[in-house]
Parts: sequence; structure tokens; C-alpha cells
Amino acid sequence: MGKKTGRFIIQTLVIAVLYFVLTFIANEFQLANGLNFQLRISEALTVLPYYTPAAIPGLFIGCLSANHAMNLPMQDVIFGSLSTLLAATVSYLVRKNKYLVPIPPIIINAFAVPAIYTFMLGFDEPPFLRSVLLVGLGEAITCGVLGIALMLGLEDYRDKLFPEYRPKDGKKASEEIKEDAGDNKTI
Repeated sequence: MGKKTGRFIIQTLVIAVLYFVLTFIANEFQLANGLNFQLRISEALTVLPYYTPAAIPGLFIGCLSANHAMNLPMQDVIFGSLSTLLAATVSYLVRKNKYLVPIPPIIINAFAVPAIYTFMLGFDEPPFLRSVLLVGLGEAITCGVLGIALMLGLEDYRDKLFPEYRPKDGKKASEEIKEDAGDNKTI
């Protein structure tokens, strides 16, 4: 196994475990599932595709295992996890603008979770549109607010945590710092 493959697998597993654990913490406060209001703090991790494609399977595996371990209906386990996979993939595709990265999980989950419970499981309370608004609000808080905060917090550590990360010009952030330091030397 090559160094890059090993790093990818480790990042995938760490992200999956973090998602799983954070979901269970939210579940202890009755915030991890539901149609009235869902505030999974683990959803803040949905910004990680900005840094690494390993976040895509990591988020999917974490969501799948957490939903299954919480004994959610099988439709939610499968289709909720597939929604997370889709959202992570789209987030990765829009990563050139980091402020767009949280938007796919907000929109996709705002509609997917209520659709699963309303149309697949036959729940009629709360009404579909109300569920879309409430789940969307929870996603906006976790993906938007907490996710952007996570991204800002990771900025100083991205080279160490995600060594393959490259800004738009293809240089590592540490290379940019060295160049800036070299430019500031007086002759």
C-alpha cells in the first residue's frame, strides 16, 4: 500500500469515527434525528470534502454506521446515508469556493430527510414543508455556522492534517509562507 493510499484510508476512517461519535453525542440530547428539529453536530464535518476526497466515503460510512446503530428505520439508514454521500460529493465538486461547500448538505438533507419519513415511511406529522424548513434550519446551523467555524479553525493546520491539500495555485500553504518570508528579507 502506498503512502497516499494509506493516508486516504486513515483519513476516511478518522472522519467516519468522528461522525459516528459526534452523532451519538447529539443523540444523547435527542438532537440526532427527527423531523421537528435535527441538530447533528456531526454535520459540521460535511465541510471536510474541501480538504480531502477521503471525507466523501468517511462521511458516508460514519452516517451509515451511526444511523444503523441508532436503530433508525432501514429506509433512513440507506437513503439518509446515500443523501450524505451525494452531499459530500457535490461539496467536493464545489470546493474551489470554500463558502459554497456547506450548501449541498444543507439543501440535500433539508429535502431528503423529510422525503424519507413522509413518502417512504408514511409520516404525516409534521407536514412535509414544515419538516423541510426545520431540518434545513438545523443543517444551516450545523453545516453552515459550525462547518464554516470548523473550516476557519482548520486553516492553520491544513498542511499537517491534509498534506495533499493544495490552494488554487497548486502550492502548499507552507510553501506560500516560506515565499512570503523570503520576500520580506531586507538586502
